[in-house]
Amino acid sequence: MQSTHHYAGLSDAQALESRRQHGANTLTPPKKESLWAQFIEKFTDPIIIILLVALALSIAVSCYEFFSGHAGVSAFFEPGGILIAVLLATVVGFCFELSANKKFEVLNKVNDDAPVKVIRSENICRIPKKEVVVGDVVILETGDEVPADGELLEAVALQINESTLTGEPVCKKTANPAAFDPDATYPSNHAMKGTTVADGHCIMQVLKVGDATEYGKVYKGAQIDSSVETPLNKQLDKLADLITKASYAIAALIIAGRMAGYFIGLETLDWIQLGGYLLNTIMIAVTVIVVAVPEGLPMSVTLSLALSMKRMLSTNNLVRKMHACETMGAATVICTDKTGTLTQNQMKVYEAKFYGSAGITDAVKEGIAVNSTAYLDFSDAAKVKALGNPTEGALLLWLHDNGISYLPLREEAEVLEQLTFSAERKYMATIVSSPLLHKKVLYVKGAPEIVLDLCATLPVAKEEVHRQLLEYQNKAMRTLGFACQIIDDDRRYTGEGQLQNVSLTFLGIVAISDPVRAEVPDAVKTCLNAGIDVKMVTGDTSGTAKEIGRQIGLWGSGEDESHHLTGAEFAAMPDEALLSRVLPLKILSRARPMDKQRLVQLLQEKNQVVAVTGDGTNDAPALNVAQVGLSMGDGTSVAKEASDITILDNSFSSISRAVMWGRSLYQNIRRFILFQMTINVAACLIVLIGAFLGTESPLTVTQMLWVNLIMDTFAALALASLPPSEQVMKSKPRKTTDYIISRAMAKRILGVGVLFVVLLFGLVQYFKHAEVVSLSDFSASAFAASFFNFGAGSGLSPYELSLFFTIFVLLQLWNMFNAKAFMSGKSAFAMLGKCSGFLAVAAVILFGQWLIVTVGGEMFGVTPLKPADWGIIIGATSLVLWTGEIARLLGK
Repeated sequence: MQSTHHYAGLSDAQALESRRQHGANTLTPPKKESLWAQFIEKFTDPIIIILLVALALSIAVSCYEFFSGHAGVSAFFEPGGILIAVLLATVVGFCFELSANKKFEVLNKVNDDAPVKVIRSENICRIPKKEVVVGDVVILETGDEVPADGELLEAVALQINESTLTGEPVCKKTANPAAFDPDATYPSNHAMKGTTVADGHCIMQVLKVGDATEYGKVYKGAQIDSSVETPLNKQLDKLADLITKASYAIAALIIAGRMAGYFIGLETLDWIQLGGYLLNTIMIAVTVIVVAVPEGLPMSVTLSLALSMKRMLSTNNLVRKMHACETMGAATVICTDKTGTLTQNQMKVYEAKFYGSAGITDAVKEGIAVNSTAYLDFSDAAKVKALGNPTEGALLLWLHDNGISYLPLREEAEVLEQLTFSAERKYMATIVSSPLLHKKVLYVKGAPEIVLDLCATLPVAKEEVHRQLLEYQNKAMRTLGFACQIIDDDRRYTGEGQLQNVSLTFLGIVAISDPVRAEVPDAVKTCLNAGIDVKMVTGDTSGTAKEIGRQIGLWGSGEDESHHLTGAEFAAMPDEALLSRVLPLKILSRARPMDKQRLVQLLQEKNQVVAVTGDGTNDAPALNVAQVGLSMGDGTSVAKEASDITILDNSFSSISRAVMWGRSLYQNIRRFILFQMTINVAACLIVLIGAFLGTESPLTVTQMLWVNLIMDTFAALALASLPPSEQVMKSKPRKTTDYIISRAMAKRILGVGVLFVVLLFGLVQYFKHAEVVSLSDFSASAFAASFFNFGAGSGLSPYELSLFFTIFVLLQLWNMFNAKAFMSGKSAFAMLGKCSGFLAVAAVILFGQWLIVTVGGEMFGVTPLKPADWGIIIGATSLVLWTGEIARLLGK
């Protein structure tokens, strides 16, 4: 230590008073929503609100029909179907999120009872971490977690792992003002709560505890309710508004048109008759509003999200919050930390240059093994871990990778003297009795410049060593120099904490780095090609950050320096100035925890959809405030708690896969909207025409329930089950201001919807004026002649109604195939081998229709169809699919 003092510590009375003034050393836990509140929240979806309004209107109409005697219990089938759609959409989403949240419940548990060594009333004792107070004198050794923020009183060879707070795995700390690092993220003489002593030992005095610590501020920032509206929610809000206005407009048109028609040519006014007519008109208008609502949309969105949530787990994306599945597809910016996300968070030897020998000499391997305080953990044979100083651990791992076990070398060599590494000396020295060289040997490792100056013998020119060092340092690597000396006399080689009388032989240098994950450069390139900006935010130095940026393809050789900021520069700039810098910004180095959160919020002000990746406690506030937070599988519990998705394999490539899933999911939702809105437009127009012509619907209530089941559950399942497509990564992210229904979709919806109406209206007219007993007798001329014949006709026979019902359903079935191919640029038959779920649902719809028509009888108001008619219907209605195929072929 730099100096030695006598510390009395706090008395028991002083400790109590300090706790009263500054609080306990615990973190305020986040306020949890009750399960009931979480369930009710599902009903705030805009489409669900429209459905609830439609449900209330439908119940009112059904009550009137039932109590007036116009209909039986079947009048309540329609509101029952809407209620089921609402409950399915809300309950499924709630249950999936509840299941995911249970997997995270243990993540935020903090061990506040871990023992801490403190000085109290001049005695060294152990107390629980939660009882540490401001003013306590704490003794910390290698491996200890720092219990609170404090100022160092004494420090010996102290290195602290701040990766959970700043992203830096090793920070040198000292109590000597002359050795302070002015560029350090936190002062060189401060130790922060939640960090770990990697090497050395120290005595510190506590300055802040609990929520007041930097860790506590980050923890609190992770709990702030971001209330960020997702892109999909914004687009569904717009769709809900459009549907509401359109349905109300059509309803108003029906009321105005029918009432105008009633009064035209009216000679005497019968108020009772007028009241009945007005009530009937209002009923028709309400029916239009109910029909216009896409009650299957919430179910489709929920099923799509739930299926994606489940499937993404197989690609190492554990989704906690369901909306994150889709929001990843809308991401325009990914803010990522460096350590543990882009790099492996494990120091490794990049290259070793030992001069004067071809292989690893006895002196080199023994020097690395004995002149070290680190150890290797072999408990997981698949992944050997370094314990202690990460740099020394990297050297032991290098020996292990070269088939050399360090432990026998260390155990067999007797240590005679040792000078541990210190920031002042910048080297470590150990004198051992060597069983390999059969002599006493002095081994030295440390800063290459310092070690070189201690050497009398160099196997290569000093300039060559400096050239090699400069090459490594330009790549932001840490370098160590190695030397040794055979001791064959009794002179003292150490004194007053320094080497003396030495005449070392220089062995070589080693470059050490935290290597970039192998898959990261390709994953970053994929994201950039997909129009997603990647920004690195790290607590590491500018040089290291730029070098990592260069290795992953983020920072070019002639890069504009304005694309980089340091944490100090970032903090000093006002928001107004930063708003013009954040979009082109690529690297933010020496960043503090709240800098990342501020960056995310500034990007959101620029209408960016931001995804944040991180594994440390320092990343939690940004993870929480971003539209999507992605934590790493081996990250801190606070980071995981703040995130929406956990990347189980810690791989950046899993993030690009999550983007692909999100974009594909959004495509599937749009396909379902295309499918259902086409049916809704057709249904609204049929009701509208019927309202003015005075015709009743040819479909019974039970038949409409089956049609709704096809539109809602089955179609949602079919289109949600479509696999993701890598093709979506070739396009740019969608704009948050875009409508979910594009111009091309609107044309398809209106065009196909009107075509269906014309065809179905023509069929009703044909069946009314012709006795159809088999479609084999169908006459095109009779069909055309009856189209504008608005006479009463003979009505529809049960067989004709069954034909109409089956034709209506199969039109939707083939249209579902067209919806599958929409926006894919491919045939509807493409990749059917990978769409087993889609084909299964189509088969269920076809079989279900045959079963209902064959055995449904009076319940469904149907009669069995002839086999020949089944063949004609399937063939004729499939023209919908073949027309779509021709259009797609011509559109290429």
